[in-house]
Amino acid sequence: MGSTRRIPVVLTIAGSDSGGGAGIQADLKAFAACGVHGTSAITAITAQNTVEVTEIHSVPPDTIIAQVRAVQGDIGVDAVKIGMLGNQPTIEAVAHALEELPEATPVVLDPVMVAESGAELLDPGARAMLVALLVPRATVITPNVPEAQALLAAASGPGSAPDPDPDPSELARALHALGPRVVVVTGGHRPDATDVFFDGSRLVEIPGERYPSGAAHGSGCTHSSVVAARLALGDDPLDAAREAKRVAAQAVRDGLSEIGAGAGPVNVLGLEL
Repeated sequence: MGSTRRIPVVLTIAGSDSGGGAGIQADLKAFAACGVHGTSAITAITAQNTVEVTEIHSVPPDTIIAQVRAVQGDIGVDAVKIGMLGNQPTIEAVAHALEELPEATPVVLDPVMVAESGAELLDPGARAMLVALLVPRATVITPNVPEAQALLAAASGPGSAPDPDPDPSELARALHALGPRVVVVTGGHRPDATDVFFDGSRLVEIPGERYPSGAAHGSGCTHSSVVAARLALGDDPLDAAREAKRVAAQAVRDGLSEIGAGAGPVNVLGLEL
């Protein structure tokens, strides 16, 4: 008789990347690589490739909520990853949807603001709402350094200027004060590629290799999705962050640079061309 153990289910609430490199597509591949079942609630449909984002269509808020309800009502949700949100109505819808999940459900928030190609993926005016409604609900937030600075600027209000040489440890501490249980400031925009983990008591550096010859489109999505998958599998946040660092770095190393004319997609499944 076969095992009756239920495979963990992770829900990604994010945008769709028609080029298959980031967003929902990257999340589902990362979930599969981690051995969990991936489900999705799409927040926006983007027309994009490795070079540019040419169009963004936001999904109606009621439809976002309906997707989450459909998954939770039949399949269940063991962890949530949140990616591209785009605008204020979407943030409000996602906050509402999270209220309908069990309170202990882990939530990983990747505050996506800018695409690899440079396109704006979150309205600047929506950043304060992201800080107010979703950051305090998150179990883990995974900003890179520019995203961390943008969140803190949104929390501080108009007139705050970003530090030209920020200390990631100080960014992590300041973000933790906004309410999330854990902050991981990722090292993708730092020379040494080190992630900084802070949970209110432990400040831990998570080193990793940088692979400049790899392909990095979708690396942030992959990292946060692995964190969510590992939480669903029972890891504590620090172990989840360490595994996410390892998997995302390897996915960049093995990235599919031959795909497209721009930044190629990460390769979390170890595909060979």
